[in-house]
Amino acid sequence: MTMPTTVPARGNDAAERLAELADVTASDSALRRFLHGLPGVDAVGLEARAAALGTRSIKAQAKAYAIDLAISMIDLTTLEGADTPAKVRALAAKAVHPDPTDRGTPHTAAVCVYPDMVATAKAALAGTDVKVASVATAFPAGRAALPVKLADTRDAIAAGADEIDMVIDRGAFLAGRYLDVYEEIAAVRAECGDRARLKVIFETGELSTYDNIRRASWIGMLAGADFIKTSTGKVAVNATPANTLLMLEAVRDFRAQTGVQVGVKPAGGIRTTKDAIKFLVLVNETVGEEWLDSTWFRFGASSLLNDLLMQRQKLSTGRYSGPDYVTVD
Repeated sequence: MTMPTTVPARGNDAAERLAELADVTASDSALRRFLHGLPGVDAVGLEARAAALGTRSIKAQAKAYAIDLAISMIDLTTLEGADTPAKVRALAAKAVHPDPTDRGTPHTAAVCVYPDMVATAKAALAGTDVKVASVATAFPAGRAALPVKLADTRDAIAAGADEIDMVIDRGAFLAGRYLDVYEEIAAVRAECGDRARLKVIFETGELSTYDNIRRASWIGMLAGADFIKTSTGKVAVNATPANTLLMLEAVRDFRAQTGVQVGVKPAGGIRTTKDAIKFLVLVNETVGEEWLDSTWFRFGASSLLNDLLMQRQKLSTGRYSGPDYVTVD
């Protein structure tokens, strides 16, 4: 499964329906009224549904399909201060051929790196369908002035980034400055233009409540996000089935109202095949098969791929290979 070579276009009908929501972002008070007018989240019901869907079991043939699908949805990620060009090149090679002994293994969706490593990743992935994603906008805290964030984005795109993963200003959001958050996302969206898809990271573990996650989701979508993303992977609470389910419900409702489809990316803490399959079930049961594609659903992960490869070999050979079967990231 490959990503499209161009950014999915928003049709005229969708543009007209989005225009109907223009008044929502006309002022801070209008946006506040809209966001606080969204239905409140039933936390108990949300967590119960997520837990129930997580108990679904799938048979061997479906599991093999799910494993390959999950591999194709991974943004293989390295975001460490100790990243080197050699490490990024090795990660790129793994993204293209996750299992060198089985060329039937799908490639990952993207390699995600810091902006200064984009050129290295782009060169290593030349001639392949694997995208280069770059975190930007003062990742992971997002504590920088807007011109700095836009320059960060511009530099990453100039170096070859196909996708930008930006972080919102959680301080502004939690202080109730919703329009500031909206305008910052919209400015980064404009900087991306048609050159890069934009993933907007909320850092759900810092937003405190499910109602806040729903409101952040709508701000991101109204501002033009191509994806909404749970987390940076740099805090204690990252992607969970419940917060991902809530975001899936948000993109479902947004498309019903506007005609615009937005992707979802849970990131951080998803380490096993069992975990990944739970998330795929959430997608299938909440938004349907149209989102079961790397164009619209991603896993932000570094260690998940290794477990998927070991489980894939188990289905193929009937035995576990052991952790030394796969490269250590």
